[in-house]
Amino acid sequence: MSTDDMRPDDRLTTCLWFDGQAEEAAEHYLSIFRNSRRGRTSYYTEAGPGPAGSVVVVEFELNGQKFVGLNGGPEFTFNEAVSFQIPCADQAEIDYYWDRLTAGGRGVACGWLKDRYGVSWQVVPTALIDMISDPDPEKARRTSEAMLRMVKFDLATLERVYVGE
Repeated sequence: MSTDDMRPDDRLTTCLWFDGQAEEAAEHYLSIFRNSRRGRTSYYTEAGPGPAGSVVVVEFELNGQKFVGLNGGPEFTFNEAVSFQIPCADQAEIDYYWDRLTAGGRGVACGWLKDRYGVSWQVVPTALIDMISDPDPEKARRTSEAMLRMVKFDLATLERVYVGE
């Protein structure tokens, strides 16, 4: 089956497990990503296991990626084994996403961060993969070394290092 043959409901949906913060997190992400929309919200009933009337799941979409925020409880937490990459065309985009997603969270390394909910994101300049994959091993090495010293990416510095300045 090609992607042309897929129905809109055939796309993968990422389920994020929260401890009571699914709706708050969805609203936070919706406020950051410009091409976003909120979907349905479902509530616990008297059957539980959560308190009747509280949010069990909230659907949302960020830049075409479908998510479900599930209020599943404290049993599971996020870790760096899964992260979401945000390709950025320029430093303004890097700064925009970095500033909003680290608010209440923290930068980690090499463009990675953890947001206030513990979700891991990678805020990455789109040009970086080309730079570190350059067939000129010296350009790739210089850029990789600079990248590994950064927490938040500084695109101008990466570009200068890449060309050998």
